[in-house]
Amino acid sequence: MRKREFSPAQLLSLHIAGLIAIGGTLLSLPVSVAPGESASVLNGFFTSTSAVCVTGLIVVDTPNYWSPFGQVVLMLLIQAGGLGYMTISSLIMVAFGRRISVHERMTLADALNVNSMEGLLRFTWTVALLTFTIEGIGALIMGVRFAQDLGWAKGLWFGLFHSVSAFNNAGFALFSDNLMGYRGDVTINLVITTLIIAGGLGFFVLSGLLRLRKKTAVAMSVHTKLVLTVTACLLAGGTLAILALEWTNPKTLAPLGAGEKLLAAYFQAVTPRTAGFNTISIGDMTSPALFLTICLMFIGASPGGTGGGVKTTTFGIVVVALWSTVRGERDTNVFRRRLPQDLVRRAFTLSILAAIGLLFITGLLLLTEQHGLLHTSYEAVSAFGTVGLSMGAPGSVLSLSGFFGTGGKWLIMFLMFMGRVGPLTLAVALAGLAAPARVRYPEGKVLIG
Repeated sequence: MRKREFSPAQLLSLHIAGLIAIGGTLLSLPVSVAPGESASVLNGFFTSTSAVCVTGLIVVDTPNYWSPFGQVVLMLLIQAGGLGYMTISSLIMVAFGRRISVHERMTLADALNVNSMEGLLRFTWTVALLTFTIEGIGALIMGVRFAQDLGWAKGLWFGLFHSVSAFNNAGFALFSDNLMGYRGDVTINLVITTLIIAGGLGFFVLSGLLRLRKKTAVAMSVHTKLVLTVTACLLAGGTLAILALEWTNPKTLAPLGAGEKLLAAYFQAVTPRTAGFNTISIGDMTSPALFLTICLMFIGASPGGTGGGVKTTTFGIVVVALWSTVRGERDTNVFRRRLPQDLVRRAFTLSILAAIGLLFITGLLLLTEQHGLLHTSYEAVSAFGTVGLSMGAPGSVLSLSGFFGTGGKWLIMFLMFMGRVGPLTLAVALAGLAAPARVRYPEGKVLIG
């Protein structure tokens, strides 16, 4: 009998699940927790899922619950989750002279979210080089800054951890109040947000921008233009909206000076895309600002990057397609290029699948947990968008998930997994490859609207 092969979508899902299992096992060991704390399998697997899926939701106080060994494991899981298992394993195989099969190349292309296998290994090396270079620069700058407060050894470690967490859009911090203590620190704020944006743009865009600096560079691709345009609009619009909505809020921006207000608003417009750091109290934000943040978390980062959500390009394509439909245009055009109908259909399918999945699981969480609609939906969207922001509970540094029961935590873990793999990829992995249709039926007319 012919040996059964998993599809790229199934392999990608299994690889991420395998990383979670390994991380959960390591974090469940007594050596991973600080003295006086008891190891927990559920806490270990939840934190591993949050790290591998680069989310940042926490059910324990990160700096005080995890030992130095546990914190190192946590950072490595974040790196593996952001860079991707297939990317790391491919680099190792090439380094040891092992050839990569066509099926493995297909899985790697799926993991990196690229459409072609041409020059794939060269692009993989570029991804690794960009990752470690950007993280290294960020770690050095923040390490020097943190060393002024914490000493050189601890400062450099904190710089490295937060650089890896920020570039991979994870949102884990080694401070119990996240980064609220550095709300007015220009260096920390700008480095963290730059790392988040760089990781969220996607490696295809980053490598394309580097090629533009060469004399032989080709014109900027439609993908890059769309990513940069949507990202710029969301960042600028998000910053201005948070400034307006929180300006007079005595629990967030009102006590701050004008410059610090702008810095805090900009930081909080960047982190929902999809990093999860915060410099103001999320639970004290106004309801309109929280709703805006939910929208930003649902959109998320860009394809091929380290963030989650439905992605900026998906959002951009849906908006352009809706505008074209309203205007009665036959094609969906962007930057003087016509988008394939299959691409438009996939964008709508992905958005609808994400919305349905979120609605269903949020409904289950409302049944199993008693924390209100806004708190619960915020936590669910944060998990799906692999963001990590949470309204939490009064007087606690934990995410709201820390107060969920066992069933609620598993539902949040599934949302994080779905957000990291992608709802469309996960649906394909679960459904398998459909056989080609042998019959094409005549058209049927249905009234809509």
